[in-house]
Amino acid sequence: MPCFRCGARQTDPSRGASPWRRGVRAEHQVLICPRCQTEHDWAADLDRCSACASVALVCRLGEVECRDCGHTREAQREIDAPAALVGSGAPPGDSGLSEEVAAALTRVLGRGPAH
Repeated sequence: MPCFRCGARQTDPSRGASPWRRGVRAEHQVLICPRCQTEHDWAADLDRCSACASVALVCRLGEVECRDCGHTREAQREIDAPAALVGSGAPPGDSGLSEEVAAALTRVLGRGPAH
């Protein structure tokens, strides 16, 4: 899943916890890359808990849960939500994801191009 603001792809951290942050925007789980955390007011773009106003929300199995106070509610279904997830300046579509996956498979499996 890419950063919802800039579209950067998450990579595995070399050690320890990931520096990426999670949040909920338009009833969908999103990630915020370390760069966007420092360059933007990323919390202003996220949904907030209706009980305590925290942005520490997770969305799973049709529910949104606050990690600070434990308040849980059913996620509202919105038809146009995926379009709302793209932040200003984010690249459209998969931005070369197909090529990245093909290169990774070639590295891992040691295969050449398919014939």
